Amino acid sequence: MFLIFTAVAVLVLAWLCAKRGWFKGDIFIAVSVLGIATFLFIFIAYPVGRSLFHALYNEDGIFSLAAFIERFASDRIWGLGCLNLAEQGRCGVAWNTLYLSLMTATGTVIMGTVLALLAERHVAKASRLQTPLRLLSMLPIITPPFVVGLGLILLFGRAGVVNQFLEYAFGIEPSRWFYGLLGVWIAQMFAFTPIAYMMMRGVVQGVSPSLEEAAQTLRANPAQTFYSITLPLLKPGLASAFLVGFIESMADFGNPIIVGGQFNVLSTEIFFAIVGAQYDQGRAATLALVLTGFALLVFAMQRVFLADQKFTTVGGKGDAGLPVMLPAGVRRTVLALAVPWLLFTIVIYLFAFAGGFVKTWGRDYSLTLAHFKTAFDFEWGQYGLVWAGSAWNSLFTTVKLSAIAAPLTALLGVLIAWLLARTTFKGQSLFEFAALFAFAIPGTVLGVSYVVAFNVPPIELTGTAAIIVLCFICRDLPVGVQAGSAAFAQMDKSLDEASLVLRGNTLKTLRYIILPLLKPALVAALIYSFVRGMTTISAVIFLVTAETELATTYIVGRAGNGDYGVALAYCTVLMLCMGAAIGLIQAVVGERQLGRRGKAKAVVVHKLIANKGMT
Repeated sequence: MFLIFTAVAVLVLAWLCAKRGWFKGDIFIAVSVLGIATFLFIFIAYPVGRSLFHALYNEDGIFSLAAFIERFASDRIWGLGCLNLAEQGRCGVAWNTLYLSLMTATGTVIMGTVLALLAERHVAKASRLQTPLRLLSMLPIITPPFVVGLGLILLFGRAGVVNQFLEYAFGIEPSRWFYGLLGVWIAQMFAFTPIAYMMMRGVVQGVSPSLEEAAQTLRANPAQTFYSITLPLLKPGLASAFLVGFIESMADFGNPIIVGGQFNVLSTEIFFAIVGAQYDQGRAATLALVLTGFALLVFAMQRVFLADQKFTTVGGKGDAGLPVMLPAGVRRTVLALAVPWLLFTIVIYLFAFAGGFVKTWGRDYSLTLAHFKTAFDFEWGQYGLVWAGSAWNSLFTTVKLSAIAAPLTALLGVLIAWLLARTTFKGQSLFEFAALFAFAIPGTVLGVSYVVAFNVPPIELTGTAAIIVLCFICRDLPVGVQAGSAAFAQMDKSLDEASLVLRGNTLKTLRYIILPLLKPALVAALIYSFVRGMTTISAVIFLVTAETELATTYIVGRAGNGDYGVALAYCTVLMLCMGAAIGLIQAVVGERQLGRRGKAKAVVVHKLIANKGMT
């Protein structure tokens, strides 16, 4: 009832604002801004703020600024013991998190850009490389994070293949060298590079070849064209991908808990502060505030980096330019980075999923399908098909809730990006911050915040499927916003203005002009939000019930009981389901058409140019 009353109030207020000339008198813009702002306040700001407010209370529940200062200034957060090599001390979790996030964001941006250039600009190899490249680059994102961690452990762990080989060949005693910063960084690179790839692929597609051809007409060589024209036009995508990679790394829980060893970060510290024996909500809230501060700092740096710069490359004019081939040096660098990366990806997954087909990993390696039968057995009974496997209920629930959340997340994210890029209104900076705020909150904190805020009236959702869908939407919304913002930065506003001049209203302009040009951003947001719903664990582990059990909670439960065969078998089925869903999403949404010549023709033309000595 409260939510219905709020929706009606927002509609009335939007109508009044439009009548007074606010939001340019456009009722659609007024409803969108006020409705989204209300949604963000109710389902992000309010629950998180209520949870973080515990930082100002002591253990007895009494307001105490001194208690907050004592927690905030703790050496466990800001300590610099790691700089003292003689004592072999440890740095605080804040510095650990900051260093790891910077490494991950930088690495994922580089690899995401490399893969995007290989897919879109390595013209001579496009027909042979694009399909396997897309499949392999998507593997890490459709996989539960603990699968990648397990594959890395089987390779580099104490009993892994690499350590066993070193002991056999060189007599080096196996150790836990992989656990810690190195292991977490590698795991996060495999987990988050596909996100950067999907964002950068759309940006690389949007770079107009006519600009590069104009540079070459002015006698710029391929290297000069790439570094002076192509690379600067990728700045919006690079900045957005860096921000997403940085915040994802800070909020990541699965990888640090699996391969972190003694290397502690903010997300794991928050988790143990909440669910550990100490149950210190004040400390957890203080750690979350530190994490949020880092996210705001990077967000501000991104704004400064892109300030007063324009990157428009998609306008209303026809563009039949040819994608310019990468310079020889860049092409060699791209191949040198991408090929080992993709081969290493294959190796990790071969090791990880082998566990689902053997009886007992480490003892009995005989092949079996018993694990799949335990989880996904079905039979014909007296009344028809019976889903006899123990995992069917969790799989059906996960697919249903993720399928509901994904389109809502994508459309809402693109709508927010459009409002930020194409409209101006008071409080726009605060509106943008609220839309991206969820990324700065660890999944464990968001889940606990939902339990605390929505366990009692006026909004009582705990124990329902709705609270899980809302958690999915709010947790993944910033990806849709960032992908849409990067795409809008390349689109000329004259497209919108031409539609309005021809008496098309705002809604028609969005439907027939903007959305067709935003297909890469829509695909990225749809895929990301769907697979995150299928694979997330930290944000929903406090929200699931026996009736709403999800795939990841089922897998974690099996792994906790030592039944790794069933857990890995479930992961294999989960990946197949998500791969099919991604193919369906791409088929339904389609590719963006920019009126350029096909790649097959581009190959022929480039060969002709090369033969005539014109390159």
